[in-house]
Amino acid sequence: MSKTFPLAVLALASILSAAPAMAADEHNTVAGLTAVGAPLGLHGVDPVAFLEIGNRIEGAAQYTATHDGVAYYFASAANMDAFKKNPAKYVPQNGGFCTFGVSVGKKFDGNPRYAAVEDGKLYVFLSEEIFQAFQKDRAGTIAKAEANWAKIQHTAATEL
Repeated sequence: MSKTFPLAVLALASILSAAPAMAADEHNTVAGLTAVGAPLGLHGVDPVAFLEIGNRIEGAAQYTATHDGVAYYFASAANMDAFKKNPAKYVPQNGGFCTFGVSVGKKFDGNPRYAAVEDGKLYVFLSEEIFQAFQKDRAGTIAKAEANWAKIQHTAATEL
């Protein structure tokens, strides 16, 4: 065995031990990668259709755009182009995590089946029950989520 082998093992161990810090989940994505090599956001629902016509339309892999390391699917080339021109307008708030969860300092799955558009922004929620809790204080929940997101954005969900 060469003398460089222990050094290589040590270098690899230090890189792997740093991985969790580099991989802090700032975006809620589904497991696996899309054909463009990025994880899928918003469960594959077209965010442009959601905001422009208020409809949860499944996107298609043939219309994929990537923003901030997350792939989004669209129902049409026109929706994909609109997203590419202004992605910040369409991406879900709080990295796509449940807005109510973020309001209490947690990162839970944000499911577009339970969502609201407020002031032109898309907010997603974990479940129907959580969405109903949000309905009781929409503005307060959003304000708390905005304040907490700044604190937890770069923290892995498992550390919260």
